Amino acid sequence: QVQLVESGGGSVQAGGSLRLSCAASGWTYRPYCAGWFRQAPGKERETVAIISTASGGTHYVDSVKGRFTLSLDNANNTLYLQMNSLKPEDTAMYYCAADPYCIRWPPSITDFGYWGQGTQVTVSS
Repeated sequence: QVQLVESGGGSVQAGGSLRLSCAASGWTYRPYCAGWFRQAPGKERETVAIISTASGGTHYVDSVKGRFTLSLDNANNTLYLQMNSLKPEDTAMYYCAADPYCIRWPPSITDFGYWGQGTQVTVSS
């Protein structure tokens, strides 16, 4: 049974940093795509960053480029999101997710069939 567990969320002031982690258990798919998504109250869930293990390619939403860095420890099935220069508009519930087939690039949110429970990130001004 696949399980994704996020950690590392919290409350920080604008300009601060957080590092999110997503540990996967029961995961045997190779290659695959994995990523981070976020959802703020009253808004739709949006893609933050995605990585393809097949190509090593990454995709970031424009609003986080240059501030967030996605990395993957493939041997330990752990996905990270380093978030620097955080802004109040980054406040949201952050979710990690995995797409076991990764048949298109970048994948759509609907391609991700496995999701974690989310970790809250709150950035105060």
